[in-house]
Amino acid sequence: MADGLMKIKSLFFDRAGVIKKVDVATRRVLSRFGAFVRTTAKHSIRKKKGPSQPGSPPHSHVGLLKKFIFFGYEPTAKNVVIGPTLLSRKKSGGNTIPEVLEYGGRTERTFWDDTEKKRKSKKVTIQSRPFMHPAMDKELPKLPAMWKNSVK
Repeated sequence: MADGLMKIKSLFFDRAGVIKKVDVATRRVLSRFGAFVRTTAKHSIRKKKGPSQPGSPPHSHVGLLKKFIFFGYEPTAKNVVIGPTLLSRKKSGGNTIPEVLEYGGRTERTFWDDTEKKRKSKKVTIQSRPFMHPAMDKELPKLPAMWKNSVK
């Protein structure tokens, strides 16, 4: 009887094996998607003088924003996180610079005052200059094709 049960069991999927292959495929597909979104976001940030137009990606003056866009696969939640890292600069008004650029908001601008010969700062409102959401929206249509035949 046990021998017959083993033959029947061999005809069914190995649950642990299937789950492992799906997990491997998920990591591979989402990591690839993260890389594509990161690349698109980085390419949207151009090195130009002056501010960009509201609603378009920010201009790069120093290069830090563009340089520090990363992605990472999070295995517990089985998702990918894509975006700029926080730099060591203090938060101003509760918002980080990448966050203010993406969504708009208030922040503090530091500048050199030539008349008083010292650094000064003032609160400013910045209109959104999204770069991450448009990058994801551009790459999202490619995601279903990445899943095709991904579990092997």
